[in-house]
Amino acid sequence: MIIAGPTIFIANNFVEVLGGYIANIIPMSLQMTPYSDSDWLGNNTIFFWAWHMSWAPFIGLFIARISRGRTVREFMMGVLLLPSLVGVIWFTAFGSTGLFQEIEQNTGIASVVAENPENALFDMLSGLPIAFITSILAFILIGIFFITSADSASYVLGVMTSQGGLKPMLSIKFIWGVLIAGTASVLLLTGGLEGLQTAAIASALPFSFIMIAMIICMLIMMGRDLKEIRRNEQIARTEQLKEDIKEEFYDDWKQEVYEEIKEEIKEDMEETKREETNENPQDSEKKND
Repeated sequence: MIIAGPTIFIANNFVEVLGGYIANIIPMSLQMTPYSDSDWLGNNTIFFWAWHMSWAPFIGLFIARISRGRTVREFMMGVLLLPSLVGVIWFTAFGSTGLFQEIEQNTGIASVVAENPENALFDMLSGLPIAFITSILAFILIGIFFITSADSASYVLGVMTSQGGLKPMLSIKFIWGVLIAGTASVLLLTGGLEGLQTAAIASALPFSFIMIAMIICMLIMMGRDLKEIRRNEQIARTEQLKEDIKEEFYDDWKQEVYEEIKEEIKEDMEETKREETNENPQDSEKKND
């Protein structure tokens, strides 16, 4: 997409979009529109927050399972920062390509999005080189997304219904997979994509209270872990200090003993030399006699 599409346009738009996102994420999240009847709050803030909350039970437990043994820094980097950056690149590439086709090539992609958004991706790909191959790849990626999402959801539900066992039986995962697929199919057939989105948002409301409690518990647990880490570090520093003092005292004591022994040996040698000196005159007198 980046190579075959309008590369320069995508690169310029990436910088502008990333800067705009960083500058507006907090104001747009807190926007309440009290002076107008705008649908902004319901269509954006609440919708996206509720959408993320509806996915949190499945994705959260799944990520926690595969992130076992990682540090908080590694978790933040691998789960929050890098995926967010990849997401920005992904949506910028596809969105910029669609805008370029609409503005510069007048392909009518905007009307396609308004009338049938499900086909907008393939209509956009049809305006690029090797459209047949890229459409097949896009279809495969969409399938992989649904399969991995359903697999993680069925795994987490299997763990929940297996008394917390980390390896639920295949039959349990299969049953949950069938139930998930059946529920999604019914919602799509009766209400389309909008019905599925409404169900996801509705399920997010009760879980939001649980999520708030979980966030508070997580902060408390991390605070306890931090205190435990600091206590262990203090104990380690104390033990190291004891060892250093002991080693230094031993070295000083060893040096003092060495000096004392050296002085004693020196005194003994001087005493022996004096005795020999005293004996030598007597021997000389005897020889003279």
